[in-house]
Amino acid sequence: MRWLAAILALLAGCAFGQGFDHSHRVWDGLVKKHVVLSSGGNASQVRYAEFLKDRASLKTYLNSLSGVPEAEFRGWNRARQMAFLINAYNAFTVELILANYPVKSIRDIGSDLFNNRWKKKFFVLLGQDSYLDRIEHEILRKPGNYDEPRVHFALNCASIGCPMLREEAYVAERIEAQLEQQAVRFLSDRSRNRVSPQGKLEVSKIFDWFKEDWSSGYQGIASREAYFTRYAKLLADDPAHQLRVAEGKMPLVFLDYDWSLNDARN
Repeated sequence: MRWLAAILALLAGCAFGQGFDHSHRVWDGLVKKHVVLSSGGNASQVRYAEFLKDRASLKTYLNSLSGVPEAEFRGWNRARQMAFLINAYNAFTVELILANYPVKSIRDIGSDLFNNRWKKKFFVLLGQDSYLDRIEHEILRKPGNYDEPRVHFALNCASIGCPMLREEAYVAERIEAQLEQQAVRFLSDRSRNRVSPQGKLEVSKIFDWFKEDWSSGYQGIASREAYFTRYAKLLADDPAHQLRVAEGKMPLVFLDYDWSLNDARN
């Protein structure tokens, strides 16, 4: 609606006048309007067709992200930096989808060899021409920067197989609780993580692709398999299965990844 776009633009304008808005109010308003929860709140879809109507407001927010110089970013604390980077990744991903909508999958945009959608430089961030992989792999996942594997539960690649796009912006004051809730939500979604009747722990390919992120001493956890032990009750209903997960004795199987667009119209 026009009134919402006007309000979001006004808020963004206020943010420009006072420095970067760490409440991410514009993005917060957009995702609250266009993200639809599913699977009991453990997954989400996006109303991209409706989001298109608010693309001007989205671009206002993206411009505010692009306007932050690296020197200013370096002066922020860890939580503010992470909230900024996660929101930036998700917002620029939505922009990539909207710029090519309708599509059936983000992988339909460009090609793997010559126009990789995750390496496509289509925005500026921290003073550099940037791409989605830069945010995820070269900054957030770079060893020694944040060492926080739960970012994988927060970054959304616009796909059904991906952890959900959160229905609010990430903010420094609550980012620890937000990341942990995202972990709980993702591991509670039995379509993507579960114990099979045969007694195998079937989990998302994310845990295969980024194995090292859960094997680098995160919170004292020595291995990827050990990470699941604290979430045994989310992954299985059978007490015997829960015990085997909690003891780290259940073999892992990686499920196929669903790259279908997380479109609320699907």
